Amino acid sequence: MRLVPTDPHLRRSGLLAVFTFVLVLAVCTGGFLLYLNERHTRGRDLLVGEAGSANRVDIQVTVQKVDAADQRATLRVTVSPSGVYGDPATGVPARYLELTTSGLARDRLAFPAGRPIAAQEVSVVLSGGTISDYPFDRYSADVFFSAAVGGREVPVTLSVEDADPFFLLRPAAAEQSGGVVQAEVRFVRSRGSFILAWFMMAAMWLLGLGVASAAWIIVSRRRGLVWPAMGWMAATLFALVGMRNAAPGNPPAGSLFDYASFFWVELLIAGGLCAVVVQGLILEMRERRA
Repeated sequence: MRLVPTDPHLRRSGLLAVFTFVLVLAVCTGGFLLYLNERHTRGRDLLVGEAGSANRVDIQVTVQKVDAADQRATLRVTVSPSGVYGDPATGVPARYLELTTSGLARDRLAFPAGRPIAAQEVSVVLSGGTISDYPFDRYSADVFFSAAVGGREVPVTLSVEDADPFFLLRPAAAEQSGGVVQAEVRFVRSRGSFILAWFMMAAMWLLGLGVASAAWIIVSRRRGLVWPAMGWMAATLFALVGMRNAAPGNPPAGSLFDYASFFWVELLIAGGLCAVVVQGLILEMRERRA
């Protein structure tokens, strides 16, 4: 029996297809694992206070939005009195309940006895960072609460969780002193925002270098006015503006993101386009004179 020799080209093509499939599968698996890791990190709450006391007031804080430009974070506060301070059947306060908070405009929250408790919104100040450092900006906030029933402080527990998709909450410190619970939390850009910002900066530089290389070839070989190439360069110049404005978190103009890529890439593309146009016009004028 005579074996037919395998075509080396077909064999290389098959190996390349298998390698490409394995590479894509590995990248997708890595991305899925990174997502699960970040989701698990977001699922962990910061808990401080007298959780072992049967008679207490539980305070659940959810960070709804971190506004880096306005230097504030919006919190949704849910209060649940238990034991002698709340009705076991309905969960409403058994007596007049008042909370003291670290909020900017609402430093006190009042809940009359016998009425259902609705979630409240409180804003706290961000410190320790500036949005111009995007995407490396980070902030901290102090969150504290105390509860009083009938004018007397009562035991409280404080639970803090994150719901802002653009930021990740990291507990820094937590303490309890008497009836006051306090937590210092830090906010950093989420992994997805950070990866996308890095990808956009790298893509900008690659596009800019591609346009600059094409411009250098056209100018060095004295090709003249190559209209398709100039159209591509101009389209790239304006497309990067839309790409920059799509950066997650809406960084302001003049941020680190711009100085690391956008400004210089735009200058590179504009310079390459102008060089092609100027040389093309010179060559056209010389041809007409000749």
